[in-house]
Amino acid sequence: MNRATVIATYSRRMRVRLDDGSEVDARIKGKRLKPVCGDDVIAVPLSEEDDWLITAVEERRNELTRPNTRGKVEILAANLDYLLVVAAAEPAADWFIVDRYLCAAELMKIDAGVVFNKIDVNADAAAAAAELDTYRRAGYDAVACSALSGDGIDEVRRLLVGHRSIIVGQSGVGKSSIINCLLGGDLQKTSAVSDKSREGRHTTVNSIMLSLPGGGEIIDSPGVRDYAPALESAVAAAQGFREFREQARHCRFANCRHLREPGCAVKDKVEHGGISARRYESYKRIVNLTEQLTEGRY
Repeated sequence: MNRATVIATYSRRMRVRLDDGSEVDARIKGKRLKPVCGDDVIAVPLSEEDDWLITAVEERRNELTRPNTRGKVEILAANLDYLLVVAAAEPAADWFIVDRYLCAAELMKIDAGVVFNKIDVNADAAAAAAELDTYRRAGYDAVACSALSGDGIDEVRRLLVGHRSIIVGQSGVGKSSIINCLLGGDLQKTSAVSDKSREGRHTTVNSIMLSLPGGGEIIDSPGVRDYAPALESAVAAAQGFREFREQARHCRFANCRHLREPGCAVKDKVEHGGISARRYESYKRIVNLTEQLTEGRY
């Protein structure tokens, strides 16, 4: 019996890294176990040296989740240290989407940061810089880069060194290009690794953990790149905004939702410029969206 970490998932098999650093293929015992990339598992060797059986999944520190098409929670990855949200000059940055990701990460107890990509594109650089300053004041890492020229990539790398990370953001912002820069190679070739299965067919990797030069890991998969976070309840949304916490202690009511309640210290801080009005609008949109989803109105 050995401890191992899931580093790649296929349709029916997994690749795991054992404690001694060696990597082996593994099958899953039964139908109840649902390991994902990043999971710590217990594995036992079978008759063949490179064929193992996963018998247990250890308790997770955290989970990256999203609702699937049936409305149930789908776990995409586990045991993460960092979530990096990418926005860009093209397509135009949607800061509400960035705030949704950050809110979800906060509630999942995953540290997070923001990267603004494509700084070489002719866009409103001053506006982007102002938004990055907003995130810094809220307590987040926030940097600008160009995956095309490589400018700022070293700053991005410093955020990820020593961490197990996920990179997310709306489609087209250059997530794969940033990963290519960080790896010094082609993500498409890396992620398209095929494994010759016992049945003689090729299986494409669904999710893979990539090692960064200098230390650290990135979990990558199509489902992770463009996942849409969802909150369990609208009440939880306020806990996903770091800059609200200190002020919330001074609200008149302990259960203040920071919407229409009298004596709200968070709203007072917004009105006096201490909390970003745009971030506060994102909070209200998230609350409204979560209430609609909870009630089944789309």
